[in-house]
Amino acid sequence: MITEATKKVDVLIEALPYIKQFYGRTVVIKYGGSAVEQSELNHSVLEDITFMNQVGIHPILVHGAGPFISRRMKEAGVEVRFVNGIRATDDKALEIVEKTLGEVNRDIVRELKELGNGAKGFVGRNGELISALRKETAHDIGHVGEFTGLDTKLLKSLLQAKIIPVIAPLGVNDGQVFNLNADTVAAEIAVSMQAEKLVLLTNVRGIMRDMNDLDSLISSVGVHEVEGLVNRKVISGGMIPKVDACVRAAAGGVNKTHIIDAKILHALLLEIFTEEGIGTEIVKGE
Repeated sequence: MITEATKKVDVLIEALPYIKQFYGRTVVIKYGGSAVEQSELNHSVLEDITFMNQVGIHPILVHGAGPFISRRMKEAGVEVRFVNGIRATDDKALEIVEKTLGEVNRDIVRELKELGNGAKGFVGRNGELISALRKETAHDIGHVGEFTGLDTKLLKSLLQAKIIPVIAPLGVNDGQVFNLNADTVAAEIAVSMQAEKLVLLTNVRGIMRDMNDLDSLISSVGVHEVEGLVNRKVISGGMIPKVDACVRAAAGGVNKTHIIDAKILHALLLEIFTEEGIGTEIVKGE
C-alpha cells in the first residue's frame, strides 16, 4: 500500500518541474478520428486537458470528426471524395460537415464542463473565430478554405478566465463557411497565440522508421531533417500533413511540436509531464 502511494508521489514530483515550466503558457491540442469515436479514449484526452487547465496551463482544443463525417455522408447518399488528401465539400457535404462538427463540439464542451472546467465551443458561424478564403486548386473541391486570420483577443480573454476554447476547423468569410484541415488550423492557432506547444493526437505512435517495428519510433526530429525523411518515405501518406503542420508551427515560433498516439490512455500527460515522453517531437533545431 505504501509502495503504491510512494509511486504516485514520485509521479507528481516528476511532473512538478514541467508544471512550473509551462504554467501560464498556451498549449494547442488537435485530436479527432479514433479518439473522438471511442468514449474511453475521448474521456482520457479530456481528463488530461482538465489536469492541464487546473494546474495553470492554458489548453486550446481543436477537433475534427473525419470518420463521423464520412459515415454521415454515405448514409445521406453524398459522395465521399478526396482530392490530394482534401475532402471535396460541395453544398450538401458542407451541410453535413457543419452539423457533424457541431454535434461533436457540443459533446466535448459538455464533457469538459462535467469534469469541472469552463469551456466554450466555436463552430463556423458561431462567433466567427476563424477567417478563411476559398482554397485555390487545379480541381474543383467546393467549399474548402485556407486559414487567413484568428480573433486572438477573444481567445486570450477566455484563457485568462480558465475557459477552454473548443474549436471546429471551419472558417468564415462574409457569411460563407469553409471546411479547413484541422491539423493546419491547429498549427496556425498555435502560431497566432504564440503557444508553447502544439500537440497532434493521431492513431500511430509518431514517426516510425519501420511501421512494423514498434522499437523504431523516432523520438525527436529537427525541422531540417524532415525533407530527407519524406524523400526516404519514412514520412509518407497521412503523416505528411501532420508533419507539415508541425513544421509550420515550429517555423512560426512554437517552441515544441509533438505527434503522439491517442490510443494510449493519458497520452497527453505522458508526453508533456514525463522525462521520456511517448511520441515524436519536431523542433526547429539547427
